[in-house]
Amino acid sequence: MFGYILPEKPEMKIKEYELFRAYYCGVCKALGSRSGQLKRFLLNYDSAFLAVLLTAVAGEIPVIKRETCVAHPIVKRHVVKRTGIIDYASDFNVLLAYYNLEDDRQDEGSAISLAGTVLLRRTFKKLKKIYSEKCDIIESRLRELNKLENDRCASMDMAAEPFAKLMEEVTAYEPLCREKKTCDILRWIGYNLGKWIYILDAYDDIEDDIKQKSYNPLVSQFGYEDGAAAGFKKRIRDRVEFTLTYSLDQIAKAFELLEVKNNAGILENIIYMGMLRKTEKILGTGSCRKVE
Repeated sequence: MFGYILPEKPEMKIKEYELFRAYYCGVCKALGSRSGQLKRFLLNYDSAFLAVLLTAVAGEIPVIKRETCVAHPIVKRHVVKRTGIIDYASDFNVLLAYYNLEDDRQDEGSAISLAGTVLLRRTFKKLKKIYSEKCDIIESRLRELNKLENDRCASMDMAAEPFAKLMEEVTAYEPLCREKKTCDILRWIGYNLGKWIYILDAYDDIEDDIKQKSYNPLVSQFGYEDGAAAGFKKRIRDRVEFTLTYSLDQIAKAFELLEVKNNAGILENIIYMGMLRKTEKILGTGSCRKVE
């Protein structure tokens, strides 16, 4: 995951923010226990969001405790007690980090990415045995994505499709997929999350990709020619914003079909405000041109 799924902190109630942070700490603790302490540096807010979403759908009431940790050895913090869902979120944090590093290593020959994959390989192999079916599907989607990128696909929708399907698999938490309606909703949320992340990341990377002559679906689709990257981004902004906003709208509509009681305030904040704010910030639209 890319760390794009963030809460809109100024609009979040204090107790909701503390609970979200407790989930974040809970996933962090699970990372340390299941994958080793160094893997905790991989933690991002996307995994905390996944834990909050799946816990809410499952109807589980989080058990909160106060603990210290390596990063905060003196002051105790609220931590959500480990559950199957917390462990699942931490495991896929590692798996997706590994796949991302492996992709960077193959595309760019990065020494840092190579070191990262070596560091994670043992844990990756262990987790792949646990989630063998999902990992097979994810790897199949990544091969599809690599082919599209190698072919310089000139459609952001087509290029985003494999990653959208990949994220669909991540949000389809098996214990919650026994009920078809719930599973379909979770998959649709995951699909649109993946599409949103992929296209938003592509827009965010336009300058770097142009400099490095790397593939970018937006550059291929909209025909960048010599000139300032900023001008190109401004020219295509409305079209990209339309696609991103549509994906966010689909996430919101799918979320509204779920019977969520616990964590509703946190999820509403992230889905209705946090992700929109992140979109505006990267696109340079709305009030986010002046705020972080």
